[in-house]
Amino acid sequence: MSAGDKVTIRKLPTGVPGLDEILGGGLPEYSFNIIAGAPGGGKTTLAHQIIFANATSDRPALYFTVLGEPALKMLRYQQQFQFFDAAKLGAGVRFVNLSQVVLEKDLDAVLAEIVREVEAVGPSVVVVDSFRTVVRKAAGGTGEADLQAFVQRLALHLTSWQATTFLIGEYTEGEVRDNPVFTVADGLFWLYQQVERNSIVRKFQVMKLRGQASVPGLHTFRITDAGVQAFPRTFGLSGRKDKAPDRRRLTCGVPALDAMMGGGIPEGDSLLIAGPSGSGKSVFATQFIAEGLRVGEPGIVAIFEERPEEYAGRAAGFGLDFDAPQRNGTLTVIYLRPLDLSVDETMREILDAVERTGAKRVVIDSLAGFEMALAPGFRTDFRESLYRMIGALTRTGVTIVSTVEVTETFTELALSPYSISFLSDDIIRLRYVEIDGQLRKALLVVKMRAGDHSKDICEYEITAAGLRVGGRLTGYHGLISGIPEPVAPPAR
Repeated sequence: MSAGDKVTIRKLPTGVPGLDEILGGGLPEYSFNIIAGAPGGGKTTLAHQIIFANATSDRPALYFTVLGEPALKMLRYQQQFQFFDAAKLGAGVRFVNLSQVVLEKDLDAVLAEIVREVEAVGPSVVVVDSFRTVVRKAAGGTGEADLQAFVQRLALHLTSWQATTFLIGEYTEGEVRDNPVFTVADGLFWLYQQVERNSIVRKFQVMKLRGQASVPGLHTFRITDAGVQAFPRTFGLSGRKDKAPDRRRLTCGVPALDAMMGGGIPEGDSLLIAGPSGSGKSVFATQFIAEGLRVGEPGIVAIFEERPEEYAGRAAGFGLDFDAPQRNGTLTVIYLRPLDLSVDETMREILDAVERTGAKRVVIDSLAGFEMALAPGFRTDFRESLYRMIGALTRTGVTIVSTVEVTETFTELALSPYSISFLSDDIIRLRYVEIDGQLRKALLVVKMRAGDHSKDICEYEITAAGLRVGGRLTGYHGLISGIPEPVAPPAR
């Protein structure tokens, strides 16, 4: 090979949903990597998920354990995960205990033992857990230069045997600058576990990865019975596609409101319906989904403030059957209420449902409930995260209706407490007005990016059949203040 030749680096799939995207397509094969973080962060589970995804009888995985959990105890817990495959144990996944060597001998002896096992097996993946224990117990009085030489020789041996290596260790971020282990590594992956009030938030960061562009920043991940699942921050970052001016219009289930919007909601738009408590935001969203089901368009509803059975029961109060569509798969009701939720996780859940069902309509009810379901640390980025989420969803071609509660001040027409009205293509504002000693309801279409819309302020009611829009409110001025005054008759 000449100096000008370009080497193609193959990618090793991790078997972790979302992680390959964060890494830029997978792990560089034969790379020498470190998985670091505090205790309980998920380092061992991540390593097991990777080895079970890649190990075969021809190219097995070698997992070296050191003074931590014995392999039997480790497997007792790891077998609870769905990625665990008992058939791979022995031939595909092999465990080697280095404890005795580490306790009684020096780094050279540890290296010789690792090399001996690697040469005998020819593994595709090698894990040393915990590598920091190896260094502490075997190095003794060894200086930094000797330790760096040991790590370099270990990396050279494993790479020459075409093994992708992971050294697992409990490190602090302050050690990154001076620890020679991090200097030699091709990839450095940091797992964080933060306690925020009643929430535990897990995050993953690629601090270093030679030879390819990874996605920067902190990415949320969760450990479930399926194992580790990562939620990349890349959704929605590439901007929104241009929309054709002649898109079809989706009826919302309220004919008079369709007419006010110029024929309905343009397909692929994001519509924000804002109003105070009890003004009918959820009723409108329910009718929007029901109308889609009626014309054969599957729908998804993400709710945060009531359970799916309660949501279906409320729809039944308006004469709408949401039970049958859920059974036949045309309606998916996603209930998300963990205390450590992230926007990226919600986005992944909805996008998966869209892909699975072919949904054309999505409802998010409500943004206030969504924010409350987030872990406290995610609420500070709520606005930016919503931007990515709405962009990602509308690029799939679905039409989104989001509800948001605003506090009625009777002095201004607020559109959202989050300053996110710019994220929406279309906005409908509901509000209360006091007329002749009665509290009545009025709506108006504030904006529609796709074209013209009615400028009327119309009265509406919530009936047993849902939201019904009446005629334009006339004879008053100051309607949007909520305290209108009769228009004085012209002087004679």
